[in-house]
Amino acid sequence: MKTKLTTLLSDFEPITLQKMGKVKLMNRIDTKFVTNVHKLVQLLPLLKDNYYVQAVDGVSMNGYHTLYFDTTDYSMYLNHHGGRKCRQKVRMREYMDTGDFFLEVKRKSNKGRTKKKRIQIPDLQTYDKSEAGEFLERESWFKYEDLMPHLENRFERTTLVNKAGTERLTIDTSLSFHNCVTGNDKEMNGLVIIELKQDGNYPSYVRPLLRELRIFPTGFSKYCIGSALTNPMLKKNRFKEKLVMVNKLLNH
Repeated sequence: MKTKLTTLLSDFEPITLQKMGKVKLMNRIDTKFVTNVHKLVQLLPLLKDNYYVQAVDGVSMNGYHTLYFDTTDYSMYLNHHGGRKCRQKVRMREYMDTGDFFLEVKRKSNKGRTKKKRIQIPDLQTYDKSEAGEFLERESWFKYEDLMPHLENRFERTTLVNKAGTERLTIDTSLSFHNCVTGNDKEMNGLVIIELKQDGNYPSYVRPLLRELRIFPTGFSKYCIGSALTNPMLKKNRFKEKLVMVNKLLNH
């Protein structure tokens, strides 16, 4: 299936990382859609005339490795599970194709806007802990010493940007999880997570196409769903509907 996706993406006009820098959308409205690779194969040909594809050294499906942190009592997970509108995630992310590493704080406001703050670090193991602590002191509700690694994930991301420069569309495939606490793993190779990222309420070409393919907006947190799938001790009542949906998509 990866070969098929690569072939479809080769029909898109590429855009470089440098040009993509103009469409960062660090303060944005995000809308997520969850589907499977079969629907993605139907969607991509409909987008090739209106979107560029980001290419890193000629590669349009780029590898990501993320390490999520939480408190020992799972404060971030439980805030999300409890429906809290204002919430945060703390993570380290490796952009595998460029070799860049960042410590990031991702904040969701009660108005649905997402803000991301980050600092560059040498790698996921070697970094200045005092610098990390100062960064979290400025940008997060959580202190560095209260956090520990909870979940790793890996996936491949394709990034499309519309030719008007008002939105990005990220498409995540080949998703897998490793739970740092339980040691459990979960592969989700058939799942696709699409995220529409807009800086304001501009008309979107892709929205009606998603509706036609019966791909509808749905909240989806990789950290929370990955944790729920790999840690049987966690409360997960609020996520049961999404877990059922994921299972249906993977078995379609």
